[in-house]
Amino acid sequence: MKMKVMLVDDEPVILQGLSVLIDWEAEGYEIVQMCANGKDALTYLETHPVDLIIADIKMPVMSGLELLKTIREQKISDAYFIILSGYNDFHYAQSAIRYSCMDYILKPVQKNWLLESLRNAASDRARSNQHAEDARKMRQAYLAQSLVALIRGKYTENQLQFVLENMELTGGLRYVHICMGNIAMLEEMTDQEVADLRERLAENCERFLFLCGGMKEYCIRDITDCEEENEVGFLCCDHMFLDRKETMEEFMEEMLGELSKNMEIPVFLLVGKRVESISRISTSYASACTLRHFVRFGTLQKIYYYEEEIQIPESGAFFLCKDHLDRLLQAIEQNDRSAIYKSVDEFYDEMSKAVFSEKMISMNTNYLLFQLLHLATRQDETVRQDEIMFYMNEHISETELSKGNRAYLRKFACEYAEYLVQLRQNVSFGVLAKVEKEICEHYAENLTLRELGQKYYVNSSYLGQIFRKQYGQSFKDYLSNYRVCKAAELLLKTDKKISQIAEEVGYLDTDYFVNKFIERKGCTPSKYRKNRG
Repeated sequence: MKMKVMLVDDEPVILQGLSVLIDWEAEGYEIVQMCANGKDALTYLETHPVDLIIADIKMPVMSGLELLKTIREQKISDAYFIILSGYNDFHYAQSAIRYSCMDYILKPVQKNWLLESLRNAASDRARSNQHAEDARKMRQAYLAQSLVALIRGKYTENQLQFVLENMELTGGLRYVHICMGNIAMLEEMTDQEVADLRERLAENCERFLFLCGGMKEYCIRDITDCEEENEVGFLCCDHMFLDRKETMEEFMEEMLGELSKNMEIPVFLLVGKRVESISRISTSYASACTLRHFVRFGTLQKIYYYEEEIQIPESGAFFLCKDHLDRLLQAIEQNDRSAIYKSVDEFYDEMSKAVFSEKMISMNTNYLLFQLLHLATRQDETVRQDEIMFYMNEHISETELSKGNRAYLRKFACEYAEYLVQLRQNVSFGVLAKVEKEICEHYAENLTLRELGQKYYVNSSYLGQIFRKQYGQSFKDYLSNYRVCKAAELLLKTDKKISQIAEEVGYLDTDYFVNKFIERKGCTPSKYRKNRG
């Protein structure tokens, strides 16, 4: 951006001469105003910002020195100031310096003197801008660090005070997880594709918050100890929707619409418990994390609110059939079909003795599912909780459970017991060997984790997790690397055309193949053949 210049002199010839003496545009300046005296200049400065003022020292109405003194004392402008004078008098120069005059140039003005001053001003402005940018980045980094500390509940008083001083946090607030659904789809993607999706999600969040009033810093990009690494978070303050004359629900719906733009995967929100102060935001964050365990068992919703999903009955009593459910869990872990049937019957018999509301049945069911979640992780530590929830999503009918269908619960419990057996047998070694063989023999075909999982009777999301642990990369990245290596062999051992080789290793689009080859080999296929041949 060009620096704005104002020229002030009572002699029109001098003003005209200054305007053509140098190439202002080439030096990064533009002349925005020319005035005949200091008074006119002062009037202009009261409503127009400028970056540099060049003024004659002696003028009628108001001199250059009087103009300089006035704008400094009244803090009207902090523009660079250059005095032009026909008087080689130290007293004048001393007065100018006292009010932060940048330079004192004697008339007649020499082009090289003025150029030197202009370049010094531009250089100083660049340094000031850089310092301001550095300070802004440091402030943002410390603010982000302080917010994360508050969210984790491990913050200092200085961090709390800094956040309070730099963010508008009037009224209550909530922590909100922004989650990407469809775990199976994520597992089919490369690590870079997932990272790109997460970055796009964060950018959508920041853009929406910026449009809400320049509140990008309310987007939380990095909660490194979060269980779900694909999530982004944000702080929802009451004033965000109240200022827009909306309800919180309307605000969340609007935000979800913006978040979902350009996302080829479903997005949903987990809205944590409302707290009154940022110092309590860790409570809201914990409630959002808890909420994650009680959702995604049925049909995926767009928005989950903690107060709606995790409800305590009005009576305050929480009647949980814990003993019966714990015996059912033990029977499932032991894969004891008769004990499973008995425990399910005892559970429903116990519930039939009390007057259970739909909410209470839901709380008992959620307890069971939550414990099943942890039961699976104890069988195989390579399995993440969200992968198990995906398995439950595919195998549970929330409707059947909520209406008390004991036959359905028996069936699911038996199936889950077999699933645990599969985990205990550590299927990774046998299945991964088969998957690796599939890649070796069919790498040119359209291989997917879902099809391989179906073929070898393994949950595709679980297969993706053990594959990543074994090979240190996603299935899709591994397959792409294998194809490129095969292409490199064909380049050196045959005279086949690039397009033919691309098709043989599984790429119908030659340009896409060339890009993948460059990513992994650092050069084009043609150059690789030439250099290695």
